[in-house]
Amino acid sequence: MRTPTIFVRTLAAAERGPLQAGLRSSSAFTVRRSQILLASAEGQTAPAIARGLRCSAVSVRTAIRAFQRDGLACLQPQSTRPHSARPFLDVVFDEPLRALLHQSPRTLGKPRSTWTLALLADVCYQRGWTPRVLSIDTLRLAIARLGVSWRRAKHWITSPDPAYARKKKPATV
Repeated sequence: MRTPTIFVRTLAAAERGPLQAGLRSSSAFTVRRSQILLASAEGQTAPAIARGLRCSAVSVRTAIRAFQRDGLACLQPQSTRPHSARPFLDVVFDEPLRALLHQSPRTLGKPRSTWTLALLADVCYQRGWTPRVLSIDTLRLAIARLGVSWRRAKHWITSPDPAYARKKKPATV
């Protein structure tokens, strides 16, 4: 089956200027889209444009349809993230996560006195905050969203030892 020929509508002067300026853009996406749209406006078919630009005819048709739908806004790359995607550790749990990092894991029955990312992932899953045990990188991003570096979070824990403050003072030489 043959694909129907698709062309860009006749360009207005207000559209042709930004398309020609797009040829000098620092964004490769904008340059390619501008080349496709200007070539189509000159009457070239999608397969001919694809051969000249060394891309697929599907890419050419996609660019033309995007221009028909969005106008000049199609020159800017859009996010490829799915609309339904959301973080596993949602923003709702930011403050509970911050409070959890200020606690010792031993208060939760864990054998350590400091947090590891794997231990934190396990506790978040046990508390029902996440649908599965998260990866270390996902937790690192969630902690960064709090504005805290992981190195800082590891050292928030203080010892229950009454002499802890005295022992923690740096040694003077």
